Amino acid sequence: MAGMELLSDQGFRTDGRKPNELRRIRFKKGVFKQADGSAYLEQGNTKVLAAVYGPHEIRGGKSKQLHDKLLINCQYSMATFSTQDRKRRPRGDRKSLEMTAHLKQTFNAVVLTDLYPKVQLDIYIEVLQSDGGNYCASVNAATLALIDAGIPMKDFVIACSGSYVRDTPIVDINNLEESGAGAEIIMAILPRCDQIVFIEMNSRLHEDYLSPVMDQVMAGCKDIFNILNQQVREELRQKTAQDKIVDSG
Repeated sequence: MAGMELLSDQGFRTDGRKPNELRRIRFKKGVFKQADGSAYLEQGNTKVLAAVYGPHEIRGGKSKQLHDKLLINCQYSMATFSTQDRKRRPRGDRKSLEMTAHLKQTFNAVVLTDLYPKVQLDIYIEVLQSDGGNYCASVNAATLALIDAGIPMKDFVIACSGSYVRDTPIVDINNLEESGAGAEIIMAILPRCDQIVFIEMNSRLHEDYLSPVMDQVMAGCKDIFNILNQQVREELRQKTAQDKIVDSG
């Protein structure tokens, strides 16, 4: 699809959103009781499950052991029914390995790994439905799973994507926009301190357009953070209130 068709003359995208508007975000923590932490997240039509196990003893021999910090093990996969083409996607395919490496890099930057030397933390991510922004939704879901597991982190780590269409930066792009908009910028940040922990651009973009897109993506990350943080705090407030009722009873 040509870039001209991704943004109407009235400034609306193909799904009706404005350029700076996020897709709808819904999530739930604690969806797997057998995991130490878990979360299910929908970001538009992209749906992701994340589960966290550990910290626990190193599996597969002590040769992997890090003497001064936690070993983070990530595994990313896509369900065979997650896209329309329904191709078989083995866990070890090139795209999954690349995504796994990106996720490991991201969470090594935010988890307080020095608190847990010589042990391992597992983060498993499964994309149930893909409609663009798989890395971003995976990071956001895994962040919620880590919070559910009580893993100490420097901050939330939040990811968002963006592109440039008809002289306009757009944020939180879907699959159609990923395919037709040209350059895509993906960022993961620590929102409270504006620290970028991961950034990737999949195509060339003129330097005059780079800064506006990055600013839009940064703002998108902070908007996502506000949505997640508000609900997490509300859940904590409700749990604290319930615990007080039980204690007083």
